[in-house]
Amino acid sequence: MSDAENRRRHAFSGTLWEEQVGYSRAIRAGDLIFITGTVAAHPDGSIISPGDPRAQSEAIFDKIQQALQELDSTLEDIVRTRIFITDMAHAQAVGDVHARVLGHVRPATTMVVVSELFGAGSVVEIEADAVRA
Repeated sequence: MSDAENRRRHAFSGTLWEEQVGYSRAIRAGDLIFITGTVAAHPDGSIISPGDPRAQSEAIFDKIQQALQELDSTLEDIVRTRIFITDMAHAQAVGDVHARVLGHVRPATTMVVVSELFGAGSVVEIEADAVRA
C-alpha cells in the first residue's frame, strides 16, 4: 500500500455540527472507514421528518452511502453498525430499514435506547464501520 493510500481521507456532509464540533462525517485510513454517528439532519441542523424513525433511518443510510462513495467504498463494505434510538417502540421500524439496506451484508450490529439525540425531533442515530473490499 502506498503512502497516499495510507493517509487519512475525510468525507463531510455539510451539517453545521461538523464545523462547530470539529469532526468528519467519515474517515478512511487505509482500507478502514469509520462513519460518525449520523442523524437525519439538513445542513442547517433541522431534523428531517421529526419523530419518524423509518424516514429518519432512510435519510441516515442515504448519508452513510454518500460518505462511503466519497471514500471509494460501498454499503457492502460495512462490517459494523451501532444504532441509537430514543424509544424502544422505534426498534421495529429502524430494524426494518436496516434489514432492507444491509440484510444481505449482515454486519455486526448493536441497537440501544438513549434518552436524547442531537436536534429536536431526532429519534435515530446510526454509526458504521467498513473495511474496503
